[in-house]
Amino acid sequence: MTQYLGRTGLSHPVFTGLRRRRLGSLIGELADAWMASEEGRLHDRRGHERMRAAGAGPNHQLVFTDRVIATLVVLRFQLPHVAVAVLYGVDRSTITRAVHEIRPLLANRGFAVPGCPGLRLRTLTDVFAYAAAEGVELRLDGTEVRVRRPRASKPGRRAFVSGKMRQNTKKATVVTDEQGRTLRAGACRPGRMHDQTAVKAEGICDLLERYPQVKAKVDAGYRGLAKQFPDQVQAPPLKPKKDAPAEDVTAWEAARHQQSSERICVEHANAEHKQWRPLQRYVGRREYFDEIYSAVAGPVSDRAAER
Repeated sequence: MTQYLGRTGLSHPVFTGLRRRRLGSLIGELADAWMASEEGRLHDRRGHERMRAAGAGPNHQLVFTDRVIATLVVLRFQLPHVAVAVLYGVDRSTITRAVHEIRPLLANRGFAVPGCPGLRLRTLTDVFAYAAAEGVELRLDGTEVRVRRPRASKPGRRAFVSGKMRQNTKKATVVTDEQGRTLRAGACRPGRMHDQTAVKAEGICDLLERYPQVKAKVDAGYRGLAKQFPDQVQAPPLKPKKDAPAEDVTAWEAARHQQSSERICVEHANAEHKQWRPLQRYVGRREYFDEIYSAVAGPVSDRAAER
């Protein structure tokens, strides 16, 4: 298969997860950053300024457009690099190099803001500032992805064992608005760490104090945060005791159902992320997981922002 046919077939939304119009915008957005990083890499390798005009020398085996498409396909289906290399008629190392060049660019883009195409949210502080300015009520939830088990001799091996899943996992915190549009996905931690501890390590307590007008709905895993900030963070109501009157149980069921209905959109956002194969069960190196999660959640947020 020629590179042209590979580009035509693999650029289909089935393979990239993006409509072709959105894919073209993404390629145009990343082009300048890639050229800058490429020039920096070549300058470091040469040790001096370029001595020939730009464009001189051998051509790339895989042009920039194909590098972006190949990276998205790898992220979408967790395909072996050698399989994508066969489709493009290049060596496996060419695809590996392309993925390692493009994936950080995707991860560093940030997350789309509904109605503001030129604005991106890159940190939790950005999310709180946006929510305070626009009156957005946030939804927070932790999600886990199974990862490879660390070697027996490696320190901190038990840190990845999730108490909930009883598997080796890594955990990420997803923040959305009331419609389930992803505003941030990050705070990645080993699976043994509690959801609430992960967001507190990101400084969410300081942000709640700085932005008292920002409100959020969470699940029972953040009950301590709701107790600390009762006017801003809402968790599910506590279950009545066994000897509670029937009317108290009925009121609790109604309140729990209402809170769950208002918070369920963040679960839908998690489901959108996990349509990409690496976030269903990640089989790569754990040190790349954080970058891959951001690289996947960014394009997903672009699609969600158009809703």
